[in-house]
Amino acid sequence: MGNSNSQASPIDTGFKLPSPLPTWPPGEGFASGTIDLGGLQVCQIKSFKKIWSTSQDKSKHDTNATFFNPSPIPNGFSILGSYCQSNDTPLFGWVLAGKDVSGGTLAAPVDYTLVWNSQDKSSCYIWLPTPPEGYKAVGYAITTSPQKPSLDSIRCVRSDLTEACETDALIWGSKDVNVYGLRPKVRGRLAQGVSVGTFVVLKTEDDSGLSPLSCLKNGNFDKLKTWMPNVSQIETLIPRILSEFYFHPKETYFPASTNWYFANGVRLYHAGDESNPISVEPTGSNLPQGGSNDGTIGSTSRLMKPRKNGIGEHIGDWEHVTLRVSNFDGLLYRVYFAQHSGGTWVETPALEFLDSSNKFAAYSSLNGHATYPAAGLVLQGTSVIGIKNDTAKSDKFFNVKDKYSIMAAEYISDVIEPFHG
Repeated sequence: MGNSNSQASPIDTGFKLPSPLPTWPPGEGFASGTIDLGGLQVCQIKSFKKIWSTSQDKSKHDTNATFFNPSPIPNGFSILGSYCQSNDTPLFGWVLAGKDVSGGTLAAPVDYTLVWNSQDKSSCYIWLPTPPEGYKAVGYAITTSPQKPSLDSIRCVRSDLTEACETDALIWGSKDVNVYGLRPKVRGRLAQGVSVGTFVVLKTEDDSGLSPLSCLKNGNFDKLKTWMPNVSQIETLIPRILSEFYFHPKETYFPASTNWYFANGVRLYHAGDESNPISVEPTGSNLPQGGSNDGTIGSTSRLMKPRKNGIGEHIGDWEHVTLRVSNFDGLLYRVYFAQHSGGTWVETPALEFLDSSNKFAAYSSLNGHATYPAAGLVLQGTSVIGIKNDTAKSDKFFNVKDKYSIMAAEYISDVIEPFHG
């Protein structure tokens, strides 16, 4: 559906990685396509049927978005919610579908409430499922008619397998409503919330960020190891997706080994005797050991040369690039580029891939440590004072895949954690 005058948008093309995913070494559940959250088995649906685009609306919008229903759904699985994405990027997303493998984890809604409709000739109607007692809705149903959807078209999830969620990035907004992605409210390595990949519609006048929808909860968190990659799978994955760090043509400061760094850039201080710091052994053997911190010992390091009036001088400031990989199939979904006091999550389609491979470029700022997904100039600060972050591609680069270490994997007992400060 659509109108004949609409122009093609990036979302009309699905995104694919430049290179196929590898054949994974034997393991348990990693990249198997499904995960058991505790009697509720889920899979990712990445194929969609277009329902409606805001570009079909006669109103003029600064940006546009498209609403989809997941399709097809594997046998035995049920739709948990629909999907929405900005038109400004290639189609690259997913929603979870669920399968009850223990009895009672899923239930049909008892009714629907109309959340929003587009009020044009090619209408879109977004419906909030009314769950039965003891269940919660984790996504919307979408139709093109004012008739309520079938009660069999979507499933609600038993409350003990859900967690609170909150708004993520804004997908699209109008004068009446805002559409956001959803993420678990409690996040982190030990958090049990699981994103469903759905979205939430909130009226502009009472947009508090509170969601009427829930996220899922991993009720099998104590068995998390089952769906994590083993050492062989990690070693297969890393060389195929790790970035190349490009340094500016005028760069004079480059990465160093930890041993060199300890020997040349770190001093160890003791409380009460700060005027007599001692050198750190290249192996780190004289650094504090164990898990306690009595506050009497500290180390100082300078990771970059100070520039004008000390701007650019940071004590113990480590920057990083973090990759988010799907446990369902091993696909790279997002990359975080750390930048001074903040950073940026970048979706995979926006990365600069290298040599028809799945490796991507990362750019380190000149005489600095911030990292960016593209070359160019980024000004950070206010109109009065700020930091100039210059990046450019050159023949000075660091290929991470050529020399990396698996520093820690809490769920794998045979990983020996090298000292890393």
